[in-house]
Amino acid sequence: MIMASLRPNRCYRDVDKPPYTRKEYVKGVPQPKVVHFIMGNLSAEFPVKVNLIAKKPIQIRHNALEAARVAANKYLTKMCGRLGYKFQIRTYPHQILREHKMATGAGADRISDGMRLAFGKPIGTAARVKEGQPILTVWVNPDKFPAAKEALRRAAMKLPVPCRIVIEQGKDLLKL
Repeated sequence: MIMASLRPNRCYRDVDKPPYTRKEYVKGVPQPKVVHFIMGNLSAEFPVKVNLIAKKPIQIRHNALEAARVAANKYLTKMCGRLGYKFQIRTYPHQILREHKMATGAGADRISDGMRLAFGKPIGTAARVKEGQPILTVWVNPDKFPAAKEALRRAAMKLPVPCRIVIEQGKDLLKL
């Protein structure tokens, strides 16, 4: 099976088009690659809550969210144990991304210029994130706070937006 290569993220990251989210009217929208949105110990209460927050508005593709999830979850599992944390993706990829397939390669410009502003077929989904909106959240015990911070830093490397890490709850429990 030959996989089609992805276009660069710069084609989809700007929030410049109207929302296109009504999947009941659109045929052939692929499912998001994100497997789980909540991981770790879901029943325990953790006093420290740490968020990864976007610094500017952007669209984050589903494969970038999945890459961030895998990176953060793997590090948290290694450092905190399977039941020592709770991790959640706070955004859902609703926005349907479209692409107008055209002939590419040498000499393709002579064959066709393509249609200007062509609508395109669905190729994936993205999450629209506003400035200051939390993307990922980790709950941990105070002794595991550095691991949560590092996990979110690693996840931020996979996302196409500058992020900051904010402690929302449990600041008084941490010895900074």
